[in-house]
Amino acid sequence: MLDRSIRFNNLKEMMSKSNEKFGNRPAYYVDGNSIENARIINYREFYNDINSLGTALIEMGLKGKRIAVIGENRYEWEVAYLAICCGTGIVVPLDKALPDNEIESLIIRSEVEAIFYSNKYDECMAKIQKQGNSKIKYFISMDLENNDFNKYSQKEITSKGRELIKQGNNEFINSKIDNEEMTIMLFTSGTTNQSKAVMLSQQNICTNIIDIRNVFELDETDRFLSFLPLHHTFECTVGFLYPLSIGGSIIFSKGVRHIADELKNFKITAIICVPVVFEKMYDKLMKTIEEKGKLPTVKKGIKLSNTLLKVGIDIRKKLFKEIHDNLGGALRVMVAGGAALSPEKEKGFWDLGFNLLQGYGLTETSPVISAELTKQKRIGSIGKKFPNVEVKIDNPDEEGVGELLAKGKSIMLGYYNNEEANKESFTEDGWFRTGDLAKIDKDGYIYISGRKKFVIVLKNGKNVYPEEIESLIEKSDLIKECMVFAIPADNKDVMLSVKVCYDKEYIEKEYGNITEQEIREKVWNWVKEVNKTMPKYKYVKKLFLTDEELVKTTTLKIKRNIEIEKTLKNIQTM
Repeated sequence: MLDRSIRFNNLKEMMSKSNEKFGNRPAYYVDGNSIENARIINYREFYNDINSLGTALIEMGLKGKRIAVIGENRYEWEVAYLAICCGTGIVVPLDKALPDNEIESLIIRSEVEAIFYSNKYDECMAKIQKQGNSKIKYFISMDLENNDFNKYSQKEITSKGRELIKQGNNEFINSKIDNEEMTIMLFTSGTTNQSKAVMLSQQNICTNIIDIRNVFELDETDRFLSFLPLHHTFECTVGFLYPLSIGGSIIFSKGVRHIADELKNFKITAIICVPVVFEKMYDKLMKTIEEKGKLPTVKKGIKLSNTLLKVGIDIRKKLFKEIHDNLGGALRVMVAGGAALSPEKEKGFWDLGFNLLQGYGLTETSPVISAELTKQKRIGSIGKKFPNVEVKIDNPDEEGVGELLAKGKSIMLGYYNNEEANKESFTEDGWFRTGDLAKIDKDGYIYISGRKKFVIVLKNGKNVYPEEIESLIEKSDLIKECMVFAIPADNKDVMLSVKVCYDKEYIEKEYGNITEQEIREKVWNWVKEVNKTMPKYKYVKKLFLTDEELVKTTTLKIKRNIEIEKTLKNIQTM
């Protein structure tokens, strides 16, 4: 049973406590396809690797310096991260999906003096080294066995650190952490010029980890599948640091196509993902049920189990055992974050007995502000606020919707070298502006309406939240994704429009080789049906159709400004 009374003020303390309590337990399963053939790295070995690498980094003159980490989710990434911020300097995780020129730009902006990278970035690092525009002194490869000319090997550096500790070098081990100064610098998603550098302290992160420990019912017996990119704060805090704080085990996913097998082969009990992954997982699950002719039986089972749930009897896992076995049979918690989760898919998983919970937060909030819990759940909400966070609605309208503000020890120190952004992001009395419009019900459940900057204000003063309409339009199998926006209308007002990326595969399967005009008619008929469910001022009046996926950030959010610009450009050239 997890001791929820344990407290720690920084990641160094956290890892020391985990080493003491869980030393012989598996921290990682690596280099294998199942529990049986994977190599186990226990907490003691992991802790020693952190201390060894940190000791060597200080010996190399990197004490107090900024050090970047870039690469796929792997053991070496996580060792490097903790070796940097548990006594060496400031860690700067970089987005592994960025093009080379943007990686170089962020390296220059963050003024890092060393970088850990996987062999995927060999060419990129060679270019940066050759151009000499950055401050980097040490290019450290996660894959090299030994130091090679002007490249360093993480393995060799770690071995050197191990020897230094044996010789009595305790500088890293005895180093003190200032809990309130920046030790983590993160870049928000967006283009290089627009991305902001978020400054987080260990107090920020550890406050959030303690909150997660107190609200999620997980412990050292749980196995976490690490899927989302580690530079993403959601994965870093919830899928990496939190599991280590409770003695859990981490398995690195090889990619979305492998998730189903990994859930089975590693008996995964917890997975953190963006909603689109869970939604596709649900669609695939239901498609399989339908193809097997079992949909009517499953629907009857859901009706029966939901009736029994009302009187406190839960038979869902037994009733839908075959479905659970298809996802490994061990899943206890699925957490969605990073974007809005479809309420229909959330309820669908819940009806089948899967504990799918929605969390909410931002890079600037370390990241979690609120989350649903197994016993505190309302479909469509993002749950209640975390214990160490205060929230309130700023300037609510007649429906109680206004900007969600947050305050607490998990809120960032601010944006690095960006006073203008800091002034915009905090109220005069210190509340952080999330930029999300929300309302809070009488029981404390928070409901997000959409991004403040995306809200469409009509001539009559009514507000339209694009995300709300998008979620309704995307219920059709015809539609892969869509984006609602406004274009100028003749009456000096705006016309609500939608850009739809249709599902080519589904349409071919259902309707054969039909023309684009026929596809347009089917999609437009569906949009008209959606219109009927809403007040007239929310009616979508224009459709733009494409079979190309919409442009997204590396965290899979649609780049609305770019898409709107593209669409309006096409109108002008028609």
